Parts: sequence; structure tokens; C-alpha cells
Amino acid sequence: MCQHQPACPSAYSPDHDAARLVAFHPEQGWGLLCNGVVVFEDTGELLPDGRSVPAHRCDYRPAA
Repeated sequence: MCQHQPACPSAYSPDHDAARLVAFHPEQGWGLLCNGVVVFEDTGELLPDGRSVPAHRCDYRPAA
């Protein structure tokens, strides 16, 4: 799927979200990576086989 050199990581590699963005719809809150992964603004992801990856953002809590 990816035509970049060097090739982007596959959708199933640990660093799959490092692939290049090929479509971006900020008004809808999602983007498509060249490896077929759909990324959402809440950091959740949808893999090409339909499996979902839950949001992995961390909540910042300042020290007291």
C-alpha cells in the first residue's frame, strides 16, 4: 500500500502510527494513514481488519 521510501511501518507493527497521513478530516476528527490505519483525534485507531485500538492519550495531572 505504501509507496514512500523508506516504506512506512505496516498497520500491524508496533510503530504503525508513524506512517504518513494521506487523508485528513479535522472537521470529522479522523485521518487515514498510508498503511490503512484510521486515526481519531482522541488517539483511538481502527486497523484495516476492523479491530480497534483504544485511545491511549494520557491525562495530565499537575503535581500538588
